[in-house]
Amino acid sequence: MDLARNKFPFWGRWAGALRRCSSIVWLATRRSERLASHPALRPQNGNLFPLIRQSGVLPAGVGAAPGRPAYDAIVGTPIILFGAFDRHNFGDLLLADVAAASFPDGDLTFAGLVRRDMRAHGGHQVHAIAQLAAESRHQGATLIHVGGEILTCSAWQAAVMLLPTDEVQDTVAYLSARPEERVTWVRMMLGTSALAPYTLSRHLFPGIARVVYAGVGGVGLADIDRAMRAEVLANLKEADDVSVRDKHTLAQLVAAGIDARLVPDPAARVADLFGERIRRRARAGKVAETLLAFPQGYLAVQFSAEFGDDRTLSEIADQLDEVGSEYGWGIVFFRAGAAPWHDDLAIFERAASRMQTRSTRVFESLDLWDICALIGHGRAYCGSSLHGRIVAMAFARPCINLRPQSAVRTSKQVEYAATWEATSVCAVVDVRDISKAIRRAVSLGVYDSNTGDR
Repeated sequence: MDLARNKFPFWGRWAGALRRCSSIVWLATRRSERLASHPALRPQNGNLFPLIRQSGVLPAGVGAAPGRPAYDAIVGTPIILFGAFDRHNFGDLLLADVAAASFPDGDLTFAGLVRRDMRAHGGHQVHAIAQLAAESRHQGATLIHVGGEILTCSAWQAAVMLLPTDEVQDTVAYLSARPEERVTWVRMMLGTSALAPYTLSRHLFPGIARVVYAGVGGVGLADIDRAMRAEVLANLKEADDVSVRDKHTLAQLVAAGIDARLVPDPAARVADLFGERIRRRARAGKVAETLLAFPQGYLAVQFSAEFGDDRTLSEIADQLDEVGSEYGWGIVFFRAGAAPWHDDLAIFERAASRMQTRSTRVFESLDLWDICALIGHGRAYCGSSLHGRIVAMAFARPCINLRPQSAVRTSKQVEYAATWEATSVCAVVDVRDISKAIRRAVSLGVYDSNTGDR
């Protein structure tokens, strides 16, 4: 070694670099071994609760296999996938990919109300639907509403949720007292005067060939403004195929004379379509770091800003402490949506600061596939997001949804669970019942909290 160092003076530098590389390789190998043995990365079998896993992205009778005439008629034309994936909500971003997976060779265009590039969050380059309507190349196209609670989303709600977060408070405060200016501003923001802008009229696309609603929701349809409800029902009656994701919405549409059918939310297919991609995501990056930080696993927790008052946060903190103590899990807070009126990191930090346990983490990534991997590889899910629940179910994870204090008589979470899950499930609970509900969800899933096996 001394001879080599004397004869080749650069040897010392290279030897040091080699030793550092060897250490890095050893650490990476150990990290991989620890990840490989983590119970959350073991394959899980099936869904946790009874659920029809194939959902209605395609119209009735079309099927998902090329070679059928109706399917070939669609894929042979331009396809516009339209939804609320023009702002950050992981469920809406996921619905776009689920719909796209039904047409792997299709001529696809992703459209929202505004033009946005969502690729930094795992989404797509999104085009403004009003602009697409003016382009002749979409003559003869199929327009698919890809899902979500779009039947009750008003133009005002849609416009505010498309704002930058730091502009919301001042904008809402100013326009709330100026109704005429508010109407003008909404139309300017969205490029349409529609009252329910995520449901499209055929008149916007005179040359459109087919209009499809795929597994959409509208639980609160009876409670919205009469004019808006009339617009929604008129647009649905013009459609070629309408499928909804819960019995409550279905009953309202049938009563209005609309020929609709019932299917699970399209995102219920996430494990079938993207399971391997999500498992790969869990082996690297932020999710892998989280798995290593909590060898006994973690509870994935999310809730919207309406849970952000001090009293509610203190109750949540106490309940999560109880869950962590009972099962030895870490508590990982994450955002299911970063658009206005969704989730807030500052609220999660306030909740964590109230907890006794230090085994907490605020997961900051907004990437669609990171969020899916975080939910799918946690021990259980607890939150207000319906798609958080649906992804957890798809990966056979115990899950509960949280009911806000301001809850109305029913909700999309309540109605979806009532449609597709066993009656014994604690689907939606008050925050004071989190620990009890998690305990029941785990027992129903026959879930071994020590090994991750079922």
